Amino acid sequence: MKPGSITHTIAVLLSSVSSLFSHSAPAQTPTTKFKLSKKSNRLSDDLLFRVDPIGYTPAGASANLAAKDAERFPWKKDIVTTVFWIGEDPTENNPVPNDSSSWDKAWSKSYGGYDDPNPTHRQDYIPVKFTPQQNPFYCALPYNDKAREGHRPEAPNVVPWFKEAYQGPAVSVCKGRWVAIRKGNRTVYAQWEDAGPFRTDHWQYVFGHERPKPNLNQGAGLDVSPAVRDYLGLQPTDVTDWKFVDFSEVPSGPWAKHGDNNTFVLNARKAGQQVAKAKGTSTVFVR
Repeated sequence: MKPGSITHTIAVLLSSVSSLFSHSAPAQTPTTKFKLSKKSNRLSDDLLFRVDPIGYTPAGASANLAAKDAERFPWKKDIVTTVFWIGEDPTENNPVPNDSSSWDKAWSKSYGGYDDPNPTHRQDYIPVKFTPQQNPFYCALPYNDKAREGHRPEAPNVVPWFKEAYQGPAVSVCKGRWVAIRKGNRTVYAQWEDAGPFRTDHWQYVFGHERPKPNLNQGAGLDVSPAVRDYLGLQPTDVTDWKFVDFSEVPSGPWAKHGDNNTFVLNARKAGQQVAKAKGTSTVFVR
């Protein structure tokens, strides 16, 4: 055999032995590679690897969602707050009498009388001479959503609850809305029943992030009733925080007792009527 032939034979034998051991060894699973499309940023080989979409909430997402909900109506802090009352006569710093409101031309009559602010003429947050026919816990903010006909043109876009509260062009979506007002560690709940102080068009403050405009009352951006004053222990001119709240967030308290406009009172009446109706239903006995 020629030397070249011997070398060739040895190479063949070594190749066969190597092949034998290679096939007998455990096979390793190849690492699958996927090519990302620059255009769609999706996996291009859907036939080799397919992932069905699943719901996944990253850690902390629930807390973030809760925080987002809580910030739907953030606190407006350090707002100069003054006291006003139904039946108040005009003064130098309050040129508009409060016999009527932006939404009720006969406000005093609807309320049932003069909401005397004198603390010696009040008891349990109401005047001693009569029981109010409306919630004595009321307030005013410098925006009126109503126009002479219908609503102001910006109202559907700036009032957060406009669509859910809309009842036609003649009805305000702001009147009666619940507001939380706090001073220190005490929080009171009142209903929005008038527009002011001074302005009725400042939606950028009421629903946005602007501060109240300068005015004769040190830039006041909130008027509150004597009941609110007494609950929080406010001075005639003070500083508070406030925010809108949904009724579901309003706890029971002295603000839940009186008034034909009071959501608590209306719900209790409705429940009572349903109970009375159920009791009045005739029962048929089968003998």
